[in-house]
Amino acid sequence: MTANFSAARQNISSGGAYESIFGYSRAVRVGTDVHVSGTCAPAEHEQSDAYTQTRAALAIIEKALADAGVRLEQVVRTVVYVRDISDADAVARGHLERFDAIRPASTLVQVASMLRPWQKVEIEAYAKIERE
Repeated sequence: MTANFSAARQNISSGGAYESIFGYSRAVRVGTDVHVSGTCAPAEHEQSDAYTQTRAALAIIEKALADAGVRLEQVVRTVVYVRDISDADAVARGHLERFDAIRPASTLVQVASMLRPWQKVEIEAYAKIERE
């Protein structure tokens, strides 16, 4: 069955290697909804702590949102995955810096592993545009 969307679809790429390997977009905008894929810090943050990786992932997310014509203030939900729950406070601090005034709905869960063993956090974001 094929979905019939009345709104145009916009795929946003960040140029990440896995987008073409795995077959996904960094973000997808359909109408007033923007979905940002799970985003980790890039490889140059391999030695970074969870706080720094969170800030790097959120910078990528913010760029993807901007490419979709959306501001960070329009994020309504985030989902945060951590490899080690003891990093939750550091990740929360990075999340708070970007979202303190916005206060999206959010979930934080621990997962068994991530694609790369050095990755400590992965973040998804969902934004809603008031009108198209």
